[in-house]
Amino acid sequence: MTKPQPARKKRANGVESRQRILDAAAEIAGERGYEGTSIAAVSTKCGLPASSIYWHFKDKDDLIAAVIERSFETWLAAVELPGEEAGTPRERVVAMAGSVARSLIAAPDFLRLGLMLALERRPAEPRGRTVFLQVRDIARAKIAEMARVLVPDLDERSVHTLTTYAVAGGDGLFVQREINGDDVDLVALFELHAELVYEAATRLSARSRA
Repeated sequence: MTKPQPARKKRANGVESRQRILDAAAEIAGERGYEGTSIAAVSTKCGLPASSIYWHFKDKDDLIAAVIERSFETWLAAVELPGEEAGTPRERVVAMAGSVARSLIAAPDFLRLGLMLALERRPAEPRGRTVFLQVRDIARAKIAEMARVLVPDLDERSVHTLTTYAVAGGDGLFVQREINGDDVDLVALFELHAELVYEAATRLSARSRA
């Protein structure tokens, strides 16, 4: 009878190696940017040969895209509106904003690398940039849906405006923390930003009913 243990161990080793590679790539890309990241540097950082990296990822672009996707999944899990038992709509929005900020502190690669790539223009667009823009659309759609649920009188133009404002404000606060480090209380600022967005939503709703 064939024992399954070696196969399971091989899969576990493969998963562990992939995570080591992604961790190393995230650290290097965060320090050096897309252009400064290389397979050789990632190999040195994670202690695995380049052949192992190429076994998991087609090339550097595929690797950076995977880093963004992994970090986005961690971040997206925090973008969940607490239930009605958590308080008023305003309190629920503020609580979610705090969770989002903490997730960005814990897993910043999605936004850090994504913004770097989004601001760059190349003749051949990196897959990492495409992935970032795609997952960003998912985040925007989720925020827009929350706005519709919490402030049902909003028209679609107002929903779009609020979503754009909320995402842009979050980007700016994140960049400020990247520049000034722990001097910026990202959680407190995200909570304040959420209060301002919610206040704007209620005003736009009242205007549409007038």
